[in-house]
Amino acid sequence: METTELNQEKARFDTRLSKEQKMFFERAARVGGYRSLTDFVVLTVQEKAKKIISEKEQILASKKDSEIFFDAITNSPKANKSLINAASEYKVLLSK
Repeated sequence: METTELNQEKARFDTRLSKEQKMFFERAARVGGYRSLTDFVVLTVQEKAKKIISEKEQILASKKDSEIFFDAITNSPKANKSLINAASEYKVLLSK
């Protein structure tokens, strides 16, 4: 099986750290078994970014669901004849 490398455009991300921060992060990378400080930073930031985005999307979805539910309760259409008949039949079944 032949492996091919995906042609992905690369971008650079530069930052300045204090010596203490760099040493601390390098230690975490070594202890964590990462190949390099770069791998540690990229993978850790990527994981945190996914978590933040997922949580935000859940909050937005929950808010939208709440709005839909509240709207359905407060602006529900009047029961039609079929619904009234079904409710009556259900009450009859429960009373047996």
